[in-house]
Amino acid sequence: MDPQRAMPKAAPPNTWVAFWQTVARFQADKVTPWIGLRNTIGMAVPLAAGVLFGSIPAGLALSTGALNVSFSDGQDPYVQRARRMLAASVLVGIAIAVGALCGRNPFVGVAVIGVGAFVAGLLVAVSTAAADLGTITLVVLIVYAAVPMAPERAILAGLLALAGGLFQTLLAVAFWPLQRYVPERRALAELYTELSRTAAAPIHASQSPPASTQSTQAQSVLAALDREHSVESERYRLLLSEAERMRLSLLVLARLRSRMQRESPAGPEGAILDRYFEACSGLLGCISDSLQRNDAANTVSASLEELQRLAEELRQGQADSPPSLWAMIRDALYHLDALTGQLRSAVDLAAYATPAGLEAFARREVHKPGWLRLGGTLHTLRANINLQSAACRHAIRLAACVALGEALGRGCELRRPYWLPMTIAIVLKPDFTATFSRGVLRLIGTFAGLVFATGLFEVLPGGAMVEVAPIAALMFILRWVGAANYGIFVTAVTALVVLLITITGVFPKEVMLARGLNTAVGGAIALLAYWLWPTWERTQIPEALAQMLDAYRGYFRAIREGYVKPDVPSAYELDRTRLACRLARSNIEASIDRLSAEPGTSAGQLSRLSGILASSHRLVHALMALEADLVSSHPVPARAGFTPFANDVEVTLFSLAAALRGSPLTREMLPDLREDHRALVRSGDSLTERYALVNVETDRITNSVNTLSEEVLRWIEGGISAEFLEQKG
Repeated sequence: MDPQRAMPKAAPPNTWVAFWQTVARFQADKVTPWIGLRNTIGMAVPLAAGVLFGSIPAGLALSTGALNVSFSDGQDPYVQRARRMLAASVLVGIAIAVGALCGRNPFVGVAVIGVGAFVAGLLVAVSTAAADLGTITLVVLIVYAAVPMAPERAILAGLLALAGGLFQTLLAVAFWPLQRYVPERRALAELYTELSRTAAAPIHASQSPPASTQSTQAQSVLAALDREHSVESERYRLLLSEAERMRLSLLVLARLRSRMQRESPAGPEGAILDRYFEACSGLLGCISDSLQRNDAANTVSASLEELQRLAEELRQGQADSPPSLWAMIRDALYHLDALTGQLRSAVDLAAYATPAGLEAFARREVHKPGWLRLGGTLHTLRANINLQSAACRHAIRLAACVALGEALGRGCELRRPYWLPMTIAIVLKPDFTATFSRGVLRLIGTFAGLVFATGLFEVLPGGAMVEVAPIAALMFILRWVGAANYGIFVTAVTALVVLLITITGVFPKEVMLARGLNTAVGGAIALLAYWLWPTWERTQIPEALAQMLDAYRGYFRAIREGYVKPDVPSAYELDRTRLACRLARSNIEASIDRLSAEPGTSAGQLSRLSGILASSHRLVHALMALEADLVSSHPVPARAGFTPFANDVEVTLFSLAAALRGSPLTREMLPDLREDHRALVRSGDSLTERYALVNVETDRITNSVNTLSEEVLRWIEGGISAEFLEQKG
């Protein structure tokens, strides 16, 4: 009897529970009081000035620009923040002018809004920031298409909104000269904090490599410094470089510690490494504290001396160790010395920039010109204009629904008709969880906001200036805690918009009824459209997995070139491909999280995917260890058996990725990596340091890739995703 058949089937996950948990989730890390305060000032000051000087329309135009641009504010580096908010200011100004002009002709208005919705939907293929900017621009276009103006007034309204956006941008970067590198220090401090936790806890090969998320975030944040050549910017880039090297050293030392404890459970070597990791964790924590305070770390000299003493203790005990441990102790000593040196350098850099360190720094990344970056974005958009692209299907669905909503609002002569297509634009997202959670929260939040606004009108005295205060309060709530929960966001923005409209003299009851009706209709259209033509996450999983395997193959190729061509600089390519692996891995992890909240997802599907992900973690651990050995051993000519082994590893990863995309694949079609590894071990002198290290790491790679192959083939045989294969074929 098949033991697998005899096992009871796992109960299907309660996807609706997961869905409602997503709806009710409050992300405390997204509470931003300082952003709320400055965005409130940027939006309320122009409005108050307009009311005070008797020019409410001008004040509203300025505050509208500031309100919409505020959604592009953030805690990222000032350069990135300024560029994004400036782009938002320009796009909002253009959207207001174009919307007000095309709104004069209903047919032109529907067509322009439909095209704008398609472009906004397609931008999800570029980045989250681009998609958010596209949504903001589309919403503004929809609103002002319902307020037709003469050309001169439309242009003036656009310019006023641009001015409001520029004012909001100015507030967001006002402290740039005083706190120029605060975001960079914060990102590096989080990375070093996570490295400290990594050193204090055991590393498991089935888990994602340590500090991956923090490292990726720091890479992204420090990318803003690529064009700077100041002492401070060089210092932070060096700190990031040292952190990356320490990640590799910690990974290899943790692996060596486990091997030593298996080889000699009662030996002192494991205990020495445990004490080293404990001291290392404390020192990394001190570096993080120093970065957060921007001053020199205290009591680090004693910690550095302790690290050196422990390394010396291990070195002295090497003579009394069994021969089976000698090679492992030798490897450990190399990485202990390297890690101690990296920590010493990081302590120095965290306190002040060292001239020697700055002179040694060599820029490895060739900057792409602006036109090439724009070309890359256009190529990405062009590549996604096909029905096999989830972004393209989302763009078509969004464009059709928004155009339908716009036509329906105009044709039925609804009051405040722009709320109907605007709701569709905001609710309809590429994935099930985001669409339905936003739809539910949009409806709940809208009616809660209307009730709240009704209560305000009952207790507030009349007068435009009196209404500015609650508008400012709602704006603060919106930008303070709105990002933590979409329901809070919608409640605040609904009441805010009602107050903004009634400040012009419109009767509140008319605004509330129109908002409630159009929101309900728009939300229903968005949910119905997704139900009729869904983009299920399960159809995206195979491609996301294939992209991860492609990224791992690229990383392995860069490592391979480092061994085959030791004289050719490879540090930049290694860093680039390692980062690509992290991004691809984070994408599939996020995709699996979204899949878990989709209806119809079985426990078996999630279990198989979790197995594939765990196997991929083991593989990337092995690859990172092989990269670490690349810098820890002396170069020697690559053995004859290395090239066939490396070729077959790449062929296997390529074949698995192709199978995930629909190509036929059986176990018999895959290379025999175990036989390749045996041939590799038999070739060359196994006593040579680098050959011995490669033998160990390639054995782990062989095991990891073979396990991953079994997991992927088992998943494909179990039914990869009929919908996905239909789309590919």
